[in-house]
Amino acid sequence: KPEICAVLGSGLGGYADSPSVVRGLEVPYSDIPGFPVSTTAGHDGKYIFAHVKGVPVVIMKGRVHMYEGYSAGDSVLPVRTAGLMGARTLILTNAAGGINRSLRPGDLMLIRDHISVFVPSPLRGANIDELGERFTDMTHVYSERLSDTVRKCARELNMTLKEGVYAQLPGPQYETPAEIRMLSALGADAVGMSTAAEAIAARHMKMDVCAVSCITNMAAGIGNAPLSHEEVQITADSARERFEKLITSVISNIG
Repeated sequence: KPEICAVLGSGLGGYADSPSVVRGLEVPYSDIPGFPVSTTAGHDGKYIFAHVKGVPVVIMKGRVHMYEGYSAGDSVLPVRTAGLMGARTLILTNAAGGINRSLRPGDLMLIRDHISVFVPSPLRGANIDELGERFTDMTHVYSERLSDTVRKCARELNMTLKEGVYAQLPGPQYETPAEIRMLSALGADAVGMSTAAEAIAARHMKMDVCAVSCITNMAAGIGNAPLSHEEVQITADSARERFEKLITSVISNIG
């Protein structure tokens, strides 16, 4: 029975192979009848049941996205299932584009809050009463207690940790410079195509949530380089060692 669910974003799936992860059963999403299947490069699409520093966890090696053709509800099904398996804490990670000019590729950013008004809510439709209430308070989507743990772990590792607001857009195309200027005006520091919907679904279930972005590129109109998924994976891989140390420390301190 996992205590913690950790979702590994684009280019960050290598954490599942790190020495800190004592792996057990693996269940590909494709083996579960009716389950959404990952189709994006860098997302294997499987549950890995494991122990990290003695803490029982379920690792989602890859996620599913709305841009793959799934509904908002289907895109959060893996997280909801992890919650139903017993995980009461959710650690979300992702690759994100930097909007705030103080960010640089390779930075790790703790998500303090998010903007999700550009994607459908995963709570639309008939409410599943056994999961949570119809109108869920989103004042504190990201647990301050867990966020303090992430900050403490970063300090102990002598690691720079940025903080900011994350915006989820639907994708799969990258944002235009005008859209990035809009997001900046709204207060977003980074942007991606996942995570916020999963956080909403988890809070609906009263799971405790924290989230970390790996800034893999500067968003359109801020950097000069063309945007590509290959760049995302390469930059995420370059941050792999710091990312693995931070997530391992967070899991062990939460557990």
